[in-house]
Order: sequence, then C-alpha cells, then structure tokens
Amino acid sequence: MRLTRAIAVLIAALLLMALPALPAIAAPPSNDTIGGATVVSLGYSETLDTTEATTDADDAQLNATCGGAPATDASVWYSFTAAADGGVVVDVSQSDYSAGVLVGVGAPGSLQTVTCGSRSVEFTAVAGTTYYVLAIDDQLDGNYANGGTLRISFIPAPPPPTVDITLDPLGRVNQKTGVASLTGTYTCSNADLIQMFGQARQEIARFVVVGDFSFGADGTCDGTVHRWSATVVPQNGKFGGGRTMTVTFAFSCSLVTFMCANGYLEQTVILSAGKL
Repeated sequence: MRLTRAIAVLIAALLLMALPALPAIAAPPSNDTIGGATVVSLGYSETLDTTEATTDADDAQLNATCGGAPATDASVWYSFTAAADGGVVVDVSQSDYSAGVLVGVGAPGSLQTVTCGSRSVEFTAVAGTTYYVLAIDDQLDGNYANGGTLRISFIPAPPPPTVDITLDPLGRVNQKTGVASLTGTYTCSNADLIQMFGQARQEIARFVVVGDFSFGADGTCDGTVHRWSATVVPQNGKFGGGRTMTVTFAFSCSLVTFMCANGYLEQTVILSAGKL
C-alpha cells in the first residue's frame, strides 16, 4: 500500500514537471476605470503600459460632451484636485502612440467636459475642485492597435502672453512716391512671436487715401521695449504731409500653449516730408 502511494505521488510530480508553463494573464492598469482613478497633483508624471486598458460607459459619456473623439480606446483615469486657482497643462505628447486627453468635472456618469484634445490640453483650475482626467488612444495616427506606452504629466501652465504697442505721433512721407513710414514701440512677453497689422487713412481735398501696413518679429517677446517700423503703401493716390488717422492691431502668441494676447491702438499721426 505504501509503495503504491509513493508511486502515485512520483507519477503526479512527473506529470506536473512535463506540463508547459502558462504565460501570466495581462491585466488592465489599476486606473482603467474612473473608480480606480489615480490621484495626482501638479508635478506628477508617470509612464504606463495601456495596451490592456479598456473603455466603458464612463469614457463614452465624457467623450459625448467633448464632441466625440474618434475613439476612447486604452483609456485610463486620473483625479486632480486643485490646491489653488491656476492653469494646468496635461501633456501626453511623448507617448509612443497618438494619445489624447479629456478633462471633466462633476459626478462620475454625468461629467461635464472642461476641455479635450490631442497630445496636450490646458485648463484653468479652481481651488478645491476635483477634475477627472481621461487619457485615451485617439487613433488619429491610423494605428488601430490598443494603446502602448503612455507618458503623462501634470504641469503648471505658463503665464499667458502679454502685448503693448505705441505709435510715434510723427511719421514720414515721401512726397514723390506718396509712401509713408510709421514707427513706434512694442513690449510683449510669454510669447514666441508678435504680429501687427494696421491701416492709415488720410483725407486730401475731400479724397481719402488709404494704405495698409504690417510688422512681425520672432523671439523678441522678452518683456523689454523694442522699436518697430512699417511702410504704408497707398492703395489709391498718394499720402501727403499732414494729419493721418491710423488703426493698429497687435497679436503676441505662444506656440506652446497656442494662446495669444491682443492690443489695439487708434491714433492720429502727423506725416511730414522726408526720406523714408
């Protein structure tokens, strides 16, 4: 009897050794659903494998109020409660697939979209408010595989651009060609470029001469005062010496946040004869 039992144990052990090892079953990330949302604060970042992440009704509900991304595949959730008022950027642009972000506020199942977009989004957070952030595979790259390596970060938004412009009260006009020249200053900050557009109108013997002007510069929005100048070529007739009404619009824009500041100036300029 003991011998028989020993043989049975030996046979069972040999059978177990002969069985191939089964691969471990991959599981979705712990923040696959809104109930398991990862709690984050400003400065948080992580790298996460989302190939086993799923999508559900909560994803679809937030996406519906976003306007409908192409897909919400491989989605994972984060929960962010603002400690103070301020801008927040959620960046997923370094992921190895086309990732998008949706931000909602309210109760799960009835979230209202604050913002949504591909690669990165920015929103203004209110102190004490909890925001639910959904990172998705939006499949805008045409690769219909599920997710990949998500690289997500929560960072303070840079300050918005600013712009201020002035126009010198005296301009120049070439009496032979009728072309005028205007000058002034500009100050801009937190931006990558500045663009100015304007129009000059001068009444000469009941005839109105009109001309447009423009100015642009890159890399000078450093908060210091810079000079600008622009040539005003008349569309009809010639400019002459005397009073000229001008309207100027200015825009300073950030290529990172896609935000712009704008300025407006309406001013009378006296044109005097001289070389341009």
